[in-house]
Amino acid sequence: MNTADQYVKAIYLLQQMENGPASTGALADRLEVSPASANEMIGKLESRGLAEHEKYKGVTLTDEGIVRARDALQTYCIIERFLSNVLSVAEFRAEARELEPVIDDLVAERLDTIIDRSSECPDCFDPETDACCHLDVPTESVETEEQHAD
Repeated sequence: MNTADQYVKAIYLLQQMENGPASTGALADRLEVSPASANEMIGKLESRGLAEHEKYKGVTLTDEGIVRARDALQTYCIIERFLSNVLSVAEFRAEARELEPVIDDLVAERLDTIIDRSSECPDCFDPETDACCHLDVPTESVETEEQHAD
């Protein structure tokens, strides 16, 4: 299940990586959905004032969309770091993706107090590696998880 927050987060990260609008195909690939599903959600995001879509150019976030994407990314970082650094969950990324849509702001705030998040979050998140720079995971675990995802 992909929520509006997961879409705005993915668009935000793709915009950073592509230094411009996110293509529908790249968005569909990143979220592992069909291009038709991505287009449908892009239309919903436009109607909510979170994104603007220009045919053949891609989708960009509005200022409101950027704020929402950064909030969603911060929540994702909190969940990911809690699962990895506190609970030592081996498949922390997969678990974080599953938990992200169901964790509310209060739970995220309480998890945040446990992980002692840096004030630079969510700028600590590297879209190229799809990871927060404050994750305490051995390099082997990250490689194994990436290989598992392939």
